[in-house]
Amino acid sequence: MQWTDRIRQVKILLVLVAVVIAVTSLLVSHYLVKDLSAEERNKMEVWAQALRALNNADEHTDLALVLDVIQGNNTIPVIVMDADGKVNDYRNIQIDKKTAADSAAFVSEYGKKLWQNGKYITIYLGDSPLSDDYQLVCYDESTLLKRLASYPYWQLGIVMIFVIVAIFALLSSKKAEQNKVWVGLSKETAHQLGTPISSLMAWVEILKENYPDDDLIPEMDKDVKRLERVAERFSKIGSLPEPKESSMNEVLEHVIDYMDRRTSAKVEILREFPDYDVRVRMNASLFEWVIENLCKNAVDAMEGSGRIVLSLFDEEQRVVIEVADTGKGIRKKDLKSVFAPGFTTKQRGWGLGLSLARRIVEEYHKGRIFVKSSEIGVGTTFRVELRK
Repeated sequence: MQWTDRIRQVKILLVLVAVVIAVTSLLVSHYLVKDLSAEERNKMEVWAQALRALNNADEHTDLALVLDVIQGNNTIPVIVMDADGKVNDYRNIQIDKKTAADSAAFVSEYGKKLWQNGKYITIYLGDSPLSDDYQLVCYDESTLLKRLASYPYWQLGIVMIFVIVAIFALLSSKKAEQNKVWVGLSKETAHQLGTPISSLMAWVEILKENYPDDDLIPEMDKDVKRLERVAERFSKIGSLPEPKESSMNEVLEHVIDYMDRRTSAKVEILREFPDYDVRVRMNASLFEWVIENLCKNAVDAMEGSGRIVLSLFDEEQRVVIEVADTGKGIRKKDLKSVFAPGFTTKQRGWGLGLSLARRIVEEYHKGRIFVKSSEIGVGTTFRVELRK
């Protein structure tokens, strides 16, 4: 539980660090673009003054210097318009094939948009600033500045994609490593159980021959066969057992019979099955383990007293099994973690039961298992869905 909470805290911390880095990058880029925009404005003011000097040139004007300034602008789009909005000149305007046929109208409309956005400088051709003889130098941001303004967003997008791919790869690697651990543990458990179970089976046969009328020996035989079935289940973890068409009613009845003989009389197990036999392609032994695990968790949640209801629904496209109890319920913050390996609310629990149950349902039977509902002090309902 503490390990799971620590992992969640680390994830939250990483997200916060990523947000801080993203915000810092955007702020730095914003101020850089703002400074460059102011620099381009200053260049255009110098360019506008050079244009005014050219229009008011006399014999004392250094035309070479003025022309150098005017012709030196090769990056900033600029449109020169008179007081009536007529385009007198333009530079660095890209005209594509669609607008080539009516380039004059395109440039005029472009200049008006720049003027409406406040990107213009007024130069008065006369001596008085109040003169009606003036021109508007409308300018836009250079291509370099536009690219620089959009660059942080592209950069953040690429970084986010890389982070998502990296996280996905790490999670996949972690999951694969966990699977290897669970598979190895399961197969080793089955191997270790094999020898004592074989010995117990032999001893039971000897007892049957020597004490044929003893009533306890058949019960011992059932328990030994139960151990054999458990070892068989562990041995199948990690492989893909061949599903066979089996009766879901019989599987659930086996679980009920097993739980009835091993739980307190205060635990009532009810069944809600259809009147007919519901058949599904599955590995009956492994799936029986899933339902047993859900029932055992229900008994633990009820602390030895309450009611368990096993419901079987035969729908058009799927078969649904629900296990409902009257236990203490699951907290909302734990609902997303109940199937995580290692998660448990029991003092002596390993937190592997529901994780293996989900693996059996989803990977071996291509179905779904989830918490349908849970309320503190009322109970919990687990739902398993299998395709027909």
